[in-house]
Amino acid sequence: MSGHSKWSSIKHKKGAADKKRGQLFSKLVREITMAARAGGGDPAMNARLRLAVDKAGEANMPKDNIEKAIKKGTGELPGVNYIEVAYEGYGPSGVAVMVHAATDNKNRTAPEIRRIFADHGGNMGESGCVNWMFHKKGYIVISKKEITEEALLEKLIELDVEDMQAGEDSYEIFTSPENYSEVSGELKKSVKLETSELTMLPTTYIKLTGKDARSMMKMIEKFEENDDVQEVFANFDISDAEMETIAEEA
Repeated sequence: MSGHSKWSSIKHKKGAADKKRGQLFSKLVREITMAARAGGGDPAMNARLRLAVDKAGEANMPKDNIEKAIKKGTGELPGVNYIEVAYEGYGPSGVAVMVHAATDNKNRTAPEIRRIFADHGGNMGESGCVNWMFHKKGYIVISKKEITEEALLEKLIELDVEDMQAGEDSYEIFTSPENYSEVSGELKKSVKLETSELTMLPTTYIKLTGKDARSMMKMIEKFEENDDVQEVFANFDISDAEMETIAEEA
């Protein structure tokens, strides 16, 4: 499992995610608004909006909030005009980091992102310095408690997936961005998905331990706490045991 997804999963199990539900709702509202502005307010005709609405539903966001966010995007209600921007740089030990933000003021956001990089042993780089290390993929994780490998493979044969890997406790399924919605939708009908997202997966990973592992996770956490940051991607690899220890200390 990618390090960031693993970290998010651990925090969710410990209940830490619930403490930041208000901030999560704010980020989801921004994504719904931007998706509706870019592709229209009908989720059936707008794949990005459909995914954003699905995520909001999974987070138990009230339906009224979702509808208002869509109307802000289509112009039916007044709203903030957010700009999508990506920041790239390096974390401890040269870890590649991509930060996707939605902001109404780049002059505020850029210095804040630069400071977070610098405060945690990294530095912000030029546009394009690390994005070549990542590829957009559909990423789905299913616990082995949910289904046997044989039964899962039978389901996947009928779906257009790129790869499936069996780990110690879970299965990882990878799809193209175009096929992600169909694959995740079909799997949801019969099994619980531990993780389901469109993400940027790195082509290589950098192993982190000790101080660098802690600094990296603190950097990720600070990015996630920033209201303008929507998503963070990085190519670090931290062991399950060390990730659990760091989560306990957080």
